[in-house]
Amino acid sequence: MYDPELVQPMRDEVTRLGLQELKTPADVEAALQKPGTTLVFVNSVCGCAAGGARPGLRLALMNAKKPANLVTVFAGMETQATEKAREFFKPYRPSSPQIALLKDGKLVKMVQRQDIEGRQPADVAKALVEAFNEHC
Repeated sequence: MYDPELVQPMRDEVTRLGLQELKTPADVEAALQKPGTTLVFVNSVCGCAAGGARPGLRLALMNAKKPANLVTVFAGMETQATEKAREFFKPYRPSSPQIALLKDGKLVKMVQRQDIEGRQPADVAKALVEAFNEHC
């Protein structure tokens, strides 16, 4: 577990975008079974989360079409909630950061660390916007 003061600015960056923090497995279960589209952002302290994932998410959420539900879990902090969220991401292996789009509880798009690391935020946003336009 990381120092809570260290991660607070990283949490704030995504909650300011309108994402709801899920801190328990029960929170995750309830949120990911909602009808419609749900984006799940697996937040992380790593550089690719700061350099690509969070800025890319911010850009993508400026799109006209976006998911009805926006939620986040923090890898390395709420480990049980993160593990529960990742149960919905199968067959993808865990990665941090990670961005999933679910529709009616079923995974329709996954953006893994290898899709984020070394890429510009605009590239991450483009992948998300394409998914939003198709599924939302």
